[in-house]
Amino acid sequence: MDVTFATWATILGVIVALLVLDLLTFSKRPRDISFREAAWWSLFYVAVALAFGAWVWWTAGSVYGTEYFAAYLVEKSLSVDNVFVFAIILTQFAVPSKYQQRVLLIGVLLALALRAIFIAIGAAALAYFAFTFVIFGAILIWTGFGLMRHWNEDPDPSENFVVRQLKKRIPFTEEYDGTKLFTRENGRRLATPMFLVMIAIGSTDLLFALDSIPATFGVTQEPFLVFAANAFALLGLRALYFILKGLLDRLIYLSLGLSFILVFIGVKLILLWAHEIWDFFPKIETSTSLYVIGGILMVAVVASAIKSKMDPDLVATAGRMGSPFDDDSPAPDDPPAKR
Repeated sequence: MDVTFATWATILGVIVALLVLDLLTFSKRPRDISFREAAWWSLFYVAVALAFGAWVWWTAGSVYGTEYFAAYLVEKSLSVDNVFVFAIILTQFAVPSKYQQRVLLIGVLLALALRAIFIAIGAAALAYFAFTFVIFGAILIWTGFGLMRHWNEDPDPSENFVVRQLKKRIPFTEEYDGTKLFTRENGRRLATPMFLVMIAIGSTDLLFALDSIPATFGVTQEPFLVFAANAFALLGLRALYFILKGLLDRLIYLSLGLSFILVFIGVKLILLWAHEIWDFFPKIETSTSLYVIGGILMVAVVASAIKSKMDPDLVATAGRMGSPFDDDSPAPDDPPAKR
């Protein structure tokens, strides 16, 4: 796909404009976001992504158009899992609802930056080192099987290595001070729980970038389409959070479905590398990937709906976890550990 500098500049301009629009409206002040408002914003971002896909199809052909839609579907499905982890972080750290959209904004900006970096690295690696396909495939298969083993377990942000180390070395207050990361109490400068939230969100973004970029390269090797699919999926992430946060505990089999998707794309990448060397290895076409990914997501959602209705006791609640200060780390009022 021949992408000119003007095309890159245009798509970057559109993304920046959407971020500014989001900043001026969705985050104009700390407040609760209604389901209706989030739904309209989510539909808007999906419409923008679909319009971009239609433009790719019209100008570059059906092959690239199909690759983009497959990549967008992969990123959108992974973003739901990203939203699930964000919901756990925001719940465990008891972030007031009116500040949650600010936290999510930082999460989206960090995710965009990290993905841009990994896309550049991944594209260069694929261009100069064909075995990168096998490395990416192995990463996805390993991640998929790991997710498969723990599909019914909620991740615990307090187990994050960086978070645990910070809690041992920095004095914290239990109270939020708006969206401030640090505050003063009795003359002492203390970190607020918002500081831990940002660290947990940032490290989560890093982990998701490590998984999602190889997954997207598994359906298209065009960096322009990889970046666009990631950007449009992430731009709607905040709105998606406020729509799904009350439904995430009912998507029981979502993580299991995503694990199958990651393994499938991992196998596809390895077969793609093998096909270029030995013709007798099959090559999974992008259109087939689109159907498989869509089918797995549909089965996961329908099975989740049936299971949650038949057995409500199995419905996981993100709020069942305790305080981030419940482990053996120093409590906020305890003196900081020596460096």
